[in-house]
Amino acid sequence: MAEQIMPGEVWLVGAGPGDPELLTRKAERLLGAASVIFYDALVGPGILDLAAPEARLVYVGKRSGNHSQDQASIDRLIVDAAVAGERVVRLKGGDPAIFGRAMEEIVACHAAGVPVRICPGVTAASAAAASAGLSLTLRGMTRKLTFLTAHARAGEELALDWPSLCDPEATLAVYMGKAAAASLAVNLMRAGLPEDTPVVIVENASLPTEWILHTRLSLLPLAALPALQSGPALLLIGQAMRPPPTGSRPDRYEHTAAGLLVTAPC
Repeated sequence: MAEQIMPGEVWLVGAGPGDPELLTRKAERLLGAASVIFYDALVGPGILDLAAPEARLVYVGKRSGNHSQDQASIDRLIVDAAVAGERVVRLKGGDPAIFGRAMEEIVACHAAGVPVRICPGVTAASAAAASAGLSLTLRGMTRKLTFLTAHARAGEELALDWPSLCDPEATLAVYMGKAAAASLAVNLMRAGLPEDTPVVIVENASLPTEWILHTRLSLLPLAALPALQSGPALLLIGQAMRPPPTGSRPDRYEHTAAGLLVTAPC
């Protein structure tokens, strides 16, 4: 039976990595049933086009250094709309439960007696690996997948348990890692991760403006900032990210003058 939104109910919906075709069928139905949609910065217009013509679209995006609303204000907007009898969708990039501040909004709804449910979405790490033509895990070699965020407040050091992140059998999927690329590389190598560990950087995963760079941990500080533009980027670090051997690569792999391997746009 198709999911419907009841008046006074909130759904936290995953918009996926950006490509509208990577939405779940449930997410598409919920977008069409909502009377108001509070959407994030990483939600593209192609996804918002799936909303009902009469639905109100309210931007509540947060990008680094540019927040349209603080989290407490977003919580109030969601709750107030539900209390007023609206059918509310809170639309978040990727999956709402992965670095999406979902729990704050769930708690706010519960405190107000507002029913709230979650529709998961495709997270950026899955889309990035798929675009690069690689698997996040490898049988017998990469047995663990670790999601982490490299976002830190301005002026603060990136505080992570570096030794625990240096597991040779793990792939690290680093969200919001572009600005912290140099710190990540230095600290991971200092904690014991080999400098030749493969790294894949994916900007705008799944979108027409997608850009992919294959490098190694020691070159990450050099590769990340000059190579990438203003779009969101995800870093994938680990042995599973080693490029395919020569002869098995598709034509879209290109070498740069610096010896980095670029996946050119198709």
